[in-house]
Amino acid sequence: MTSPVFGFIHTPNSCLLTRRHSFLTQRAAASDGAANAFFWNARTDCWRPDASDVERISWGKPAKKKGTGSRGVPHRLDRDERKLYDIARRKGFLEVAGSAWRAQRREAPLLNTFRSYCDARGSPGIVLHKSRDGLEDEVALDLSPLRRPEHFADWTVEIVSRADSPGLVSSSTEEDYLFEEEMTKSDDDPWETRPIYQVPPFVVTWKLPRAEAKRICKVLADMFETSDAAVSSSRKPVGVKPGKNRRSGGYGIG
Repeated sequence: MTSPVFGFIHTPNSCLLTRRHSFLTQRAAASDGAANAFFWNARTDCWRPDASDVERISWGKPAKKKGTGSRGVPHRLDRDERKLYDIARRKGFLEVAGSAWRAQRREAPLLNTFRSYCDARGSPGIVLHKSRDGLEDEVALDLSPLRRPEHFADWTVEIVSRADSPGLVSSSTEEDYLFEEEMTKSDDDPWETRPIYQVPPFVVTWKLPRAEAKRICKVLADMFETSDAAVSSSRKPVGVKPGKNRRSGGYGIG
């Protein structure tokens, strides 16, 4: 087994519990001494979006729960992005070409929506960024949806060991993600009270050839139980009209 190798790069209400959260907590406690025991757990006493609201804003509809969407963070998906999003929910990891940047929006709505979806589930986000030649794909594992920053460093050691492949860790400061006008309102813990787009990602990355990168994604999906074979294709809600081609505004319409 390859020795874990990683480095740190530093750049400048009560949660509604799902049955999955309860199951994970119980199983983690029950199998603490087992070889396949959960070494991680998602925070439950925190703000999280509802999965149904994440679906709504992905169509450009307003969320029912305040804070789920933001005018400055686009979430509305186009047809091609929605296909990738539905596949990702079933497989447990998202596959995108390059950075998934959409020029018209000057943003990446697919990555924003997938991160919100992972936050709603209390699962880390796994994304495979495919290179053009398939020789240096990037696997990105974002632990921030677990909302337990005090454990991220320790969990990274375990993740890299179980994946049997060296990884690199990158993180950003909270000030990079909390909007200035929001920071002045309270001194609450942002990991407890803020939407996921207002807290920094904590990402473990691997750069690997395509076949090995996909293997790592599958290992991570099994490790964190992120796949859901029961997920069906998204259905367009009644009354949704094509979004206007604008760079910002209106729940991520784009």
